[in-house]
Amino acid sequence: MDAVAQFLPLILIFAIMYFLLIRPQQKKLKDHQKMVQALRRGDQIVTQGGLIGKVVKVKENNELEVELAEGVKVRVVQSTIAQVLSKTEPANT
Repeated sequence: MDAVAQFLPLILIFAIMYFLLIRPQQKKLKDHQKMVQALRRGDQIVTQGGLIGKVVKVKENNELEVELAEGVKVRVVQSTIAQVLSKTEPANT
């Protein structure tokens, strides 16, 4: 009984850390992955580097082709997208 009482504060600290730090971080990561998977042509995005552009093409290997200015296209890794500013409507087929 005495050994359990000694470990109880440690267990409580771990539980508090899990609910305050680890779990919200996992939820944020999951939301980011959903956002990245939902990217499509025409979406206006912001990269982690602060560049604003429009998705021109969704390529394989987790790459996007993004137009930063007229005639200026760059390849971007999908996971580096920080925010989607405006979504395009899905095409009705």
